[in-house]
Amino acid sequence: MSDAAEPVTNDPIALRAMLAAERAENERLRQIIKELQRHRFGRRAESLPIDQLLLGLEEAEQIEAEGLAGEEAADPAKRADRVGKRRANRGSLPAHLPRIEQVVDIQDMACPCCRGQLHIMGEDVSERLDIVPAQFRVIVTRRPKYACRTCEEVVVQAPAPARLVEGGIPTEATVAHVLVAKYADHLPLYRQSQIYARQGVNLDRSTLADWVGKAAFLLRPVHERLFERLKASTKLFADETTAPVLDPGRGRTKTGQLFAYARDERPWGGADPPGVVYLYAPDRKAEQPIRHLQGFAGVLQVDGYAGYKALAGRNAVSLAFCWSHARRKFYELAEAGPAPIASEALASIAELYRIEGDIRGRSAEERRDARQARSRPIVEALEPWLRAKLLLVSQKSKLAEAIRYALSRWQGLSCFLDDGRIEIDSNVVERAIRPIALNRKNALFAGSDGGAEHWAVIASLVETCKLNAVDPQAYLGDVIARIVAGHPQSQIDELLPWAYAPAPLKAVA
Repeated sequence: MSDAAEPVTNDPIALRAMLAAERAENERLRQIIKELQRHRFGRRAESLPIDQLLLGLEEAEQIEAEGLAGEEAADPAKRADRVGKRRANRGSLPAHLPRIEQVVDIQDMACPCCRGQLHIMGEDVSERLDIVPAQFRVIVTRRPKYACRTCEEVVVQAPAPARLVEGGIPTEATVAHVLVAKYADHLPLYRQSQIYARQGVNLDRSTLADWVGKAAFLLRPVHERLFERLKASTKLFADETTAPVLDPGRGRTKTGQLFAYARDERPWGGADPPGVVYLYAPDRKAEQPIRHLQGFAGVLQVDGYAGYKALAGRNAVSLAFCWSHARRKFYELAEAGPAPIASEALASIAELYRIEGDIRGRSAEERRDARQARSRPIVEALEPWLRAKLLLVSQKSKLAEAIRYALSRWQGLSCFLDDGRIEIDSNVVERAIRPIALNRKNALFAGSDGGAEHWAVIASLVETCKLNAVDPQAYLGDVIARIVAGHPQSQIDELLPWAYAPAPLKAVA
């Protein structure tokens, strides 16, 4: 028997090659371990998530305020100085807010010197912002009945107004409040039920769920029309995220998908308003975006998901890829330790982003011209440089994976150079996905496929309202009321968030 410890060959060249291969494999495994450690214990994105950043800032500001309060309590001069600065920088409160007058007056109107009558020479007026906790009230609807003294069988009465929940207690504004709390403020229904109970209003979670389901059914045509309007554009963003859904048959959750399709022409001054639509699908197969985007013809800006390539192969769609995703793979390598090639690639990509910052807000033509002059030389130099570096590194390494990821999508990554409407990345739709992820963390999962579809319908309208600076609660309450009252289907475009104008308020007798 041969000794297992003996080398396979004594050829020095072969041994060096084997040693180099082993070192490359070990390096690849170390990179994978570091990546898993960051995934498990560290932040996953390139930058600190905005929610965590804001939380840290809030706590730092609270500590600073506590320290300043202590200083003011100990030093009256500092207190007076800071009070003056606050008054100078406070600004005025919105004029539409109701004013509750409080008069702080002296008790004795006699002069403290001669005891003569004092007269008013002016006044100091200050305004402070006051909040009244959510207040429940009861809308009492009376419908008098009229009879004829001559015709005993005649009874005349105005018809009952239509309601979203026939025979139920909520107004449309109440239902809108529940929807916004769940889909904009990420409060699950059971938590809302607990909040209402503190004010003596007992609304079971199942009751709230019934209201949400009825509202989602009513709003579905608006959601469908919103997506039709987006698909009529020539440029969209697309992304997808998981949507855990309860699977009663197996006693656990299954993984569905929420596909997001967004439009935002504001960076180049386009005429169409921004919007986003979410569509639920039970899986992530390529058939889903193909089915969703039937009839769409134009540029679709996406990440590297292969399903969109199948879409481009069948439909009149060209794909623009995302430099942020390409950059992320190099960033992960540079973050893990010394990585000269990855760092140099990052420097080139950073220069592309600096140029984008300079031209943001300009017209599509101006952006294209600037990119041709400034960005194209960088992109054209980067491609052969990456191909050359790929030949020098182990093909199994993470660096080789990052380079191949970029090179295999180079045509789509270069699209932005020739079209000023195209962004350098798909961050528009990435931002639209974040509220879905936050809601998922709070609600954990949807109760059924139908619940996930409700999620998609209402979240689409809420997030499109936010993109267009429309108050989602006022919008949903008014639109639900209009539909219940018989708003014609032929005028459904009037109910889209960017076209929203609240109905005039009626005087209450």
